[in-house]
Amino acid sequence: MGSRASGAFEVTAFEPEETDEQPGATVGRVRITKEFTGGLTGSSVVRMLSVLDGAGGPAAYVAVERFTGALDGRQGSFVLQHAAPGSHGERLSIRVVEGTGSGELAGITGVFELEVDEEGRHTYGLDYALNR
Repeated sequence: MGSRASGAFEVTAFEPEETDEQPGATVGRVRITKEFTGGLTGSSVVRMLSVLDGAGGPAAYVAVERFTGALDGRQGSFVLQHAAPGSHGERLSIRVVEGTGSGELAGITGVFELEVDEEGRHTYGLDYALNR
């Protein structure tokens, strides 16, 4: 891909906006804010739709996330698209949405990976290229 940035982020707000509880599944909409350190320094706002299964466990989610700040010292913003199809160890897919980069991040493409450890700490890796 070209370059890799890594670091950590902290969820600074988790604000449920709407919940639709029905037999078999609960569908919810939430706004999440994050603060990033490491290769990414700045903040993001996530708009997420999620589904909980009938037992209350995570079943699927989709989200868009706008990051604003710096990537390896370059100022700008870009949007990430999240999609997770299930709750049983299925792969999480997060990609930079092509054409959403601004400022010094115009032309960015890439793939974002995240991990949450047993204590709940979030770390990330972003493989990216700047195609100007």
